[in-house]
Amino acid sequence: MSQTRQRSTTMGIVVAVALLLGVGIGYFLAPSTQTDCLPNPAATSSQVQGGDAVILDLFNRQISDVQVQGSGTVTRLLADDLEGSRHQKFILALEGGHTLLVAHNIDLAPRLDGIKVGQQVRFYGEYVYTEEGGTIHWTHHDPAGRHIHGWLEWNGRTYT
Repeated sequence: MSQTRQRSTTMGIVVAVALLLGVGIGYFLAPSTQTDCLPNPAATSSQVQGGDAVILDLFNRQISDVQVQGSGTVTRLLADDLEGSRHQKFILALEGGHTLLVAHNIDLAPRLDGIKVGQQVRFYGEYVYTEEGGTIHWTHHDPAGRHIHGWLEWNGRTYT
């Protein structure tokens, strides 16, 4: 191969690598726009009802990592998960009886102090499929700004 052709090939590889690096760095440095589509915590009950159907569909199809909104009744309070990031945990039953584990990061958001079985909690977070019904997490803000901010609403207060 001639020196001119070898330089041209090497230069093409260098340019391609530089472009890929630039795109990758730009992705990590660009501000996230995912939070622009947050639903209003004061959404109507008809929007919450639709959330139950979506969650049941995700469960039936065993799909994970989907932002969902809904509402349920606390049926059981569980011990906090203290390994790694601390999480307050409780079980919610949706209107149709389907149950979800809520894992609320209390290192990033306030704990729902005083919550009791039988009380209503609204949520906006990420659904993860489990055989037991699923888990809702990311019910808090993301300090890094890379994930959609979630929330819990209980007793007239929104926890982010």
